[in-house]
Amino acid sequence: MFKILGKTEPATNINKFIIEVPEIAKKVLPGQFVILRLHEKGERIPITIADKDKEKGTITLFVQEVGKTTTEMGRLKTGDAILDVVGPLGVPSHIENFGTVLCVAGGVGVAVMYPIAKALKEKNNKVISVLGARSKSFVILENEIKNISDEFYLTTDDGSYGQKGFVSDVLKNLLATCHSPLANIVFAIGPVPMMKVVSEITKQHNLKTIVSLNPVMVDGTGMCGACRVSIGGVTKFACVDGPDFDGHLVNWNELTCRLSLFKQKEKESLDYYCKLKSA
Repeated sequence: MFKILGKTEPATNINKFIIEVPEIAKKVLPGQFVILRLHEKGERIPITIADKDKEKGTITLFVQEVGKTTTEMGRLKTGDAILDVVGPLGVPSHIENFGTVLCVAGGVGVAVMYPIAKALKEKNNKVISVLGARSKSFVILENEIKNISDEFYLTTDDGSYGQKGFVSDVLKNLLATCHSPLANIVFAIGPVPMMKVVSEITKQHNLKTIVSLNPVMVDGTGMCGACRVSIGGVTKFACVDGPDFDGHLVNWNELTCRLSLFKQKEKESLDYYCKLKSA
């Protein structure tokens, strides 16, 4: 069992957990994730590690309540425990001094971007950050990202905070007004439609773009094949080949289709869970 040392709700339906897992905290690198199982009858869910503290032996996770398991996890409190925390899993993000790096993140994807952007800054890159959220109440890690950014932009869909619009709007404006290459590489992390649009825009400018994919995943070891994605016409497994991939090579339509396969079952499971808890 792995103890929850801290739990807060920094944004609407987004919970922040600090979990005691010393062995993982010692090894994890930016871009890597863990697979959780809350209890013996629970499903396994992959969550990317947002931060770590080697001295305290803890990792930090941001979990958005979107389905049955994440909703169930949202009911846990400081002092509760999680049955399984397996990791670190996945290939770490490639970090080096690229020069200027554009970090585009949306929704809870900001939590995935944070350790990557921090590592890029530590390698003396110029970091341009563009964050997006549905509204002000969904913004996370704003100050943390701002503190490591040379340029910082924030958008909300409804205009309740920052610039009204999408991260892609800021990206288009930056590219339109820049008289030299805006960046040497782009990291884009967030909802699949966001990553797809960003990749389509950057492809027009021949800007190398790395995305982080989080498809349906079961064992996280490459054995079950549930997380397969098509990259440049070749089948890859997000758990062992990723989660980072070249955004210009991802078959976005196939990924979108696979992510929707279990939507109805996920809704039924969440409805049943909520009905049980309200009874």
